[in-house]
Amino acid sequence: MNTYSHIYSPDLLIDQVAFITGGGSGIGFRIAEVLMRHGCDTVIASRNLEKLTEAAKKLSSTTGRRCLVIVMDVRQPETISAAMDETLKTFGRVDILINNAAGNFLCPATSLSFNAFKTVMEIDTMGTFNTSKVIYDKWFKDHGGSIVNISATLGYRGQALQVHAGSAKAANDAMTKHLAVEWGPSGVRVNTVAPGPISGTEGYRRLGGSHAESAGVFHSIPLQRAGNKTEIAHAVLFLASRAASYVTGAILVADGGAWLTSANDVERLLGIASSRSANL
Repeated sequence: MNTYSHIYSPDLLIDQVAFITGGGSGIGFRIAEVLMRHGCDTVIASRNLEKLTEAAKKLSSTTGRRCLVIVMDVRQPETISAAMDETLKTFGRVDILINNAAGNFLCPATSLSFNAFKTVMEIDTMGTFNTSKVIYDKWFKDHGGSIVNISATLGYRGQALQVHAGSAKAANDAMTKHLAVEWGPSGVRVNTVAPGPISGTEGYRRLGGSHAESAGVFHSIPLQRAGNKTEIAHAVLFLASRAASYVTGAILVADGGAWLTSANDVERLLGIASSRSANL
């Protein structure tokens, strides 16, 4: 976090406020950092107070911007409503919403419980709708704003062992387009970033991580490597900012071309899933 080179003007988001679900770790944390480095104050929200508090201290000390910690559950609209009330009391506005909260794991459909499928849908899809609707009703409807959803390419080819997450993200991609159409007249832009394999994330670890990289798995990607969290944050920054002022309903795939060329290797993925289960 100590070094960063600006691509965009450092004041691109000066004095704006971003509400980020799942902002305490992983891609969400890096998104918060990059937005704050461009003049934005942030709200980071999740269920883990300890993780959020630690993250907020790091973010504010590094960027000099304010970071409000809020404990909430995207599956429970009443907690989102309370979080939004606290946000408006603290900052008086919200300009950007990043729907980043998600749940995922590798599992064959035959082994996937009904409750596990439901839980992922509730966090990823219902959570995205719940948060978007609450913030639209309380602020965006009358003031405009920008929503960026964090998706995935899993559903593009029917990725093995990912029917739960792929289905949830496919629903979110459709939601992006529907809300872009309906909320555009209110000055609300709705877009999506769909990352590929991103190093340093839980998803990367679960897919074999550094072992997969050393085994040459990523050589099938046109750009010959996994991505990094800063690259995803920059994609989000573009869509959230005035640089994308005429962009809405778009799905920006940031995966180095991976979904176009990478093998949907069921046998390898089953092996990863089996080894994970054995270590539990």
